[in-house]
Amino acid sequence: MVEILLLIALGIFIGFLSGFFGIGGGTILVPIMLLFGYSMSESVGIAIIPMMLGSVFGSLINIKHKMFEVKPAIILGLGGFVGALSSGFVMKLAPEIVLLCILIAIQLFNVIKMLTNMSYTTDKAPIESKGLLFLLGLIVGLICISVGVGGAIIILPTLIVFFRYDVKKAVSTSLFFVIFSSTSGLISLSINGLVNYKTGLLIAVGALLGVFFGTKAARNIDKTIQKKLLVLLSICILLMLFYKFVNLIR
Repeated sequence: MVEILLLIALGIFIGFLSGFFGIGGGTILVPIMLLFGYSMSESVGIAIIPMMLGSVFGSLINIKHKMFEVKPAIILGLGGFVGALSSGFVMKLAPEIVLLCILIAIQLFNVIKMLTNMSYTTDKAPIESKGLLFLLGLIVGLICISVGVGGAIIILPTLIVFFRYDVKKAVSTSLFFVIFSSTSGLISLSINGLVNYKTGLLIAVGALLGVFFGTKAARNIDKTIQKKLLVLLSICILLMLFYKFVNLIR
């Protein structure tokens, strides 16, 4: 019973951060599971269910409040769905330390982007090229689901820096993208027998509650404060991943 309550509490924490920052819950949950002693494949197999359910619930709330444009987000998401279909096979073939290094590289990219001249406002119109959005989703979906993150960790700064999205719109679009990538990833991981349904569903129960409050907080917080908190979160996640890497190579 205590274990069940702890998993639900963990889900609330993960869900809040997911809804607040517009990132897939796996971005936070996978490093935590790695610290608890799970392997990379086991961690991803746990994270994929709360990642998917949380992104669906959070996006429904964002759509209700008109936080982003659905049509461009669908194009981006379809690219992620196609790319993530191969994630289970990639995870089975690639050594754990290789996948961990990829995850560290992705997180390091995110931290650098958050720390260097990321403007949240622009006088130029956002870029809505269907081809570029689909290609971005395709590449990110393939790489990120294979290492247990929904892809928003890359989608978010890319939409802001290169596609000139406003931060609020970028956060909501990124979370919507995770629906497609995580659903496709769940299919691929299930086919390969890598999903831990019991633990994943328990965490997902809490995540749904956390996402509700996270998306609400994201709508009301100042953009500058939101950026600073995102930087802090990204650095903490990076440190956890480095810790796991050091333990693996010992």
